[in-house]
Amino acid sequence: MNHVAGQAAAKSAVDIMLSLRALFFYINVLACFVIEYYKRIIGGFYLEKGKSRALENEKIVMKVSINSLIVNVVLSIGKVLSGVIAGSGAMISDGIHSASDVFSTLIVMIGYKLSAKESDEHHQYGHERIECVAALLLAAILCATGIVIGYEGLQKIIHAEARNLGIPGLLALVAAIVSIIVKEGMYWYTRGAAKKVNSGALMADAWHHRSDAMSSVGSMVGIIGARLGYAICDPLASVIICVFIVKAAYDIFKDAIIKMLDTACDNETVEKMKAVILTQEGVIGVDQLQTRLFGARIYVDVEIVAKGDMTLSEAHNIAEQVHEAIEKNFEDVKHCMVHVNPNEDDAEETN
Repeated sequence: MNHVAGQAAAKSAVDIMLSLRALFFYINVLACFVIEYYKRIIGGFYLEKGKSRALENEKIVMKVSINSLIVNVVLSIGKVLSGVIAGSGAMISDGIHSASDVFSTLIVMIGYKLSAKESDEHHQYGHERIECVAALLLAAILCATGIVIGYEGLQKIIHAEARNLGIPGLLALVAAIVSIIVKEGMYWYTRGAAKKVNSGALMADAWHHRSDAMSSVGSMVGIIGARLGYAICDPLASVIICVFIVKAAYDIFKDAIIKMLDTACDNETVEKMKAVILTQEGVIGVDQLQTRLFGARIYVDVEIVAKGDMTLSEAHNIAEQVHEAIEKNFEDVKHCMVHVNPNEDDAEETN
């Protein structure tokens, strides 16, 4: 029996190596195509002259989201079918994860569309925080997906004998490799767009792609292990996939909460703002500078010091100058409120 099992394991190993060699050229061609395609799309991310920044950002988000929908639908169907045909539970779980990305992308599209609405009578500071709500929903969906996948994997491990775990076919391995290449490419593509428009929800969707790529790596390892005679590797891969997915959900949740709690900007950004303010004519110093994140935008409140003997009109002009400089140099700043304090030394000289 041991001799037969050894021969079977050796044959499976040889089959895998031959198949991987046959796939090498195909994978390289596919990778080159994906990279070139993403370069062409990302090349269109730069703003066109004459168009508003908000409108162009919305155009980018919708374009990326539609591409994500197409890729996720094709991949999810392909992976689930591959998992069923090849008898791989890990690949079926991976396909379900890709299907959940379809819903997450729809949430991104709806959330960003609503957050881009102009201020109105009842929402005078805008609707940017709706995007944070969308990111929280994405985190919840991602976490739930991970927990279900992990639970099913554990059930298969606990009841391994009763379930009579089978050896997954080679088709599942091919699907895992293709998924890794495509989803990692989608991660960098979506991440580039998210950074361009400073969208937390779109960045969350990028991490959905990355978690999908990581889950496919787990599937690939599990399938290879199972084909080498270790059938337990397939459900074990599902449990490992669960850990990656839940971790990504936590990171998305944390980022959304930070943006909803009026968290201040990082010290580097604050120091850059101070430097810009101090270069403005008539500004002697900065008494106080406060910032707060409002979704993907920033509100700034600053108290500057100016000469105490100037007229109200002169002080107003300096404040307006600081206001415009901050909003011009920091695109994410939605509004800058400036208060002018008289220089105390001037007041003492007057007395």
